[in-house]
Amino acid sequence: MLIQVLKSKIHRVTVTEANLDYIGSITIDSKLMAAAGIIPGERVFIVDNNNGERFDTYAIPGPEGSGVICLNGAAARKVHRGDVVIIMAYALVTPEEGATIKPKLVFPDTQTNQLTE
Repeated sequence: MLIQVLKSKIHRVTVTEANLDYIGSITIDSKLMAAAGIIPGERVFIVDNNNGERFDTYAIPGPEGSGVICLNGAAARKVHRGDVVIIMAYALVTPEEGATIKPKLVFPDTQTNQLTE
C-alpha cells in the first residue's frame, strides 16, 4: 500500500498574475521551487487563503528571484492578483517511508515572495 504525504510546501506567497490565456499550470519563481524541492511539471495543490479555493495543477519554473506566482489557464479564474496562497506537493510512499519524511517547508516574505535568508 502507498500513502500520500506532504513533501514540499511554499507557505503564504502572493499571486502576482492570473493569465487566463494560457494552456494551464502555475508559474512559480524557480528559486522558490528549488528551495521547496518542487520540479518542473510536478503536480501541486493550491489553497487560496483569501477565498478558500482549493485546486491542483502542475508547476512550471518562472525567472529566478522574480517572485512570480502566476496562475495560468482555467486556474486563473480561481484566484485574484494579490491573493495569498499556499502551494503544496505530496509524495506517494510506503507507510514506513512516510513515517520518516521531513517535508521541505519554505516561508517567503508575503509582500515580495522572496526568501529571507
